[in-house]
Amino acid sequence: MKLLKDILYGVSLSAVSGDTNVMVNNVHFDSRKVEMDDVFVAIRGTVTDGHKFIQKAVDSGARAIVCEELPKIMVNGVTYLQVDNCNSALAVIASNFYDNPSKNLKLVGVTGTNGKTTVTTLLYNLFKKAGFKVGLISTIKVLVDDKEYKATHTTPDVLTINKYLSIMNDVGVEFCFMEVSSHGIHQKRAKGLFFEGAIFTNLSHDHLDYHKTFAEYRDTKKKLFDGLPKTAFALVNIDDKNGLVMLQNTKAKKYTYALKSFADYRAQILEKQFNGQLLKVDDNELWTKLIGDFNAYNLLAIYATADILGLEKMEILRLMSELENVDGRFQYYISKDKITAIVDYAHTPDALKNVLVTINALRTGNENVITVVGCGGDRDKSKRPVMGHIASEMSDQAIFTSDNPRTESPTTIIEEMEAGVEAQNVRKVLSIENRKQAIKTACKLAVANDIILVAGKGHETYQETNGVRVDFDDFKEVKEALESLKK
Repeated sequence: MKLLKDILYGVSLSAVSGDTNVMVNNVHFDSRKVEMDDVFVAIRGTVTDGHKFIQKAVDSGARAIVCEELPKIMVNGVTYLQVDNCNSALAVIASNFYDNPSKNLKLVGVTGTNGKTTVTTLLYNLFKKAGFKVGLISTIKVLVDDKEYKATHTTPDVLTINKYLSIMNDVGVEFCFMEVSSHGIHQKRAKGLFFEGAIFTNLSHDHLDYHKTFAEYRDTKKKLFDGLPKTAFALVNIDDKNGLVMLQNTKAKKYTYALKSFADYRAQILEKQFNGQLLKVDDNELWTKLIGDFNAYNLLAIYATADILGLEKMEILRLMSELENVDGRFQYYISKDKITAIVDYAHTPDALKNVLVTINALRTGNENVITVVGCGGDRDKSKRPVMGHIASEMSDQAIFTSDNPRTESPTTIIEEMEAGVEAQNVRKVLSIENRKQAIKTACKLAVANDIILVAGKGHETYQETNGVRVDFDDFKEVKEALESLKK
């Protein structure tokens, strides 16, 4: 148990009713989890308002309530704490409750539209290979040294983050690499954490259903860098025009990386093949199994970060040469009929374009590129016609299909993608709502040496429709479809 006043250290309180010199058992923002002597923080969410459940939390035994608006009826023996922002308060309380675990390791946050999972995962893998105890908090999973936990959000809630960081402390983890999403920053999920450094990968069209404008989306990302202390580092991609924006107000030590611009860390692509590419990094050649310009940027960010964190440069390059693709990121399979299938998480216009640019740069011109792609429901609708345009323009055949339609009509989503297809490309587009059937169709259309791109879901192993998730793995589906073909 913890003393309430201790876990409130650093929280700006507007009003207090009751005793803060009491012991509390746990902290929750979900009233259904509250038990005797717990603290309940009433978060105003996008779907519901935690203030509606204050009485339920009290009935369940809550000893303290943190809220932005004090309830009209306050129960004797319960401490009520009014704050301006419950998300901010929860962040500080969570860190205090777990004894500020981020102070006891080197936590590096990675933000940007694309590349977060690849950069964090490969940094984890590189530092593990270097002999360190390492933690990872990513879209795909949470790793505490070698132990894996299932991830549910790009940036988990602050209680979950601090719980995992505390477990990392217990087993002696030295470095932790964490994806930091714009949602997570906006909802204060990264507040109260002590970052050793932050990395900016790039910024493109995404999440405008949540942030409304691109400027708001960019400025939300920027807050991660604005909050860094002078002891931290800020590493940004300055080939992206938003890179320097991230550095404008940071107190951290500034570093830049680029393929095209003058920067602290630079790389050049010397050779590209389907099984890898040759890079020149700091005047040293590096053969890597990760292909594409986007992966050259990711690898350069990894090299720079490892160097800033004190690893020896030649050792970094050696370890980088051993790195494998992250699940669902340009993951490929070549069938017995010499058809190449590529599965990638590309679910934004920029990511889809990057993957198709990479594929088209590697082809000889005699093979067809067949792209299977959809757009998620209940998400940014404005990117749908853009992705429809990119897929139809840059492929020989595009098949529009479902991709987690959630509560929306899959047919409507596909129609919105079709709206972006230019007249000369209409003949190249098929629309098949059933994703399994769409993948099978792509495989039947393909002949020897053709390339099939299945984009959008990557590592995800489910399809979500109306709140129900069913098992669905793009890589498994395309592999099975190709293996079953009798050409």
